[in-house]
Amino acid sequence: MFYHDRRLQRTVTVEKPDPLFARMLQQAIGGVEGEIRVCMQYMFQAYGARGPSNKYRDLLLHTATEELGHIEMLATAVALNLETAPTEAQEQGATDAIVGAVMGGGEAPRHVLEGMIHKHLLSTGMSAHPSDSDGVPFDMSHIYASGNLAADMYCNVAAESTGRVLAARLYNATADAGMKDMLAFLIARDAMHQNQWLAVIEELGGEKGALPIPNSFPEEKQTNEHAYQFFSTSVDGTYPAGRYTEGPSIDGKGEFSVFQAEPMGEEPVLGPARPDSAAQNEQIGPKPAQQIP
Repeated sequence: MFYHDRRLQRTVTVEKPDPLFARMLQQAIGGVEGEIRVCMQYMFQAYGARGPSNKYRDLLLHTATEELGHIEMLATAVALNLETAPTEAQEQGATDAIVGAVMGGGEAPRHVLEGMIHKHLLSTGMSAHPSDSDGVPFDMSHIYASGNLAADMYCNVAAESTGRVLAARLYNATADAGMKDMLAFLIARDAMHQNQWLAVIEELGGEKGALPIPNSFPEEKQTNEHAYQFFSTSVDGTYPAGRYTEGPSIDGKGEFSVFQAEPMGEEPVLGPARPDSAAQNEQIGPKPAQQIP
């Protein structure tokens, strides 16, 4: 169950409306790095969270609800950048020109054409929509909720990291003081959430205790001789040496080493095509003998 407050999580102001920046802000709403993504990711992780207590379910829901507030802030910012745009963009003649340009004819003021997504005019009446900066609707395909809390926390750190990168780029792309204030707040929250999810990983046993994920799989059943090898796939045997090619593994359970990749299996030989597969007659026949090296 959710409650709402008519007030924003933080005041949003726009000093100089900019349709182009409204379009850019759409990426922070419905882009793969955006707030809809993290909100829904945390929601569905919470819905499937299992454990001895509901602590992490509660944590995820608190943060998912916060992200709803971020979507509201950004949607407000998009509307403010559009609804009070320069008067020529609001006059009927200019609006007709925008429609004409969208439909393939006529001209509109350049700053409007560059900034407008046609959905802002045609579908939402100068308001935000759940899409990215190209008008592509967010389709939920980037929601990661595995049911493994440690795996999900790493996904969350990555999501907050890319979200903070996007917010920083947006901050650098505007000179509007109100927009910079809003983005500075969102950047700070992204910083908190990165630390928050890493803290959960620490509580779950830290990197050594949580890795490899899932830590419930019996390690004696994995092919341990390859568990900590960096596979070099270059023809000349060179590889990018680093922390991951020698020394103790991050989980403390092995030693990194380098393996020059080579075929360890045989060439696959498939059986004949099925008679009902519509293959050529030449493909339908007795199964060829397996090649022996």
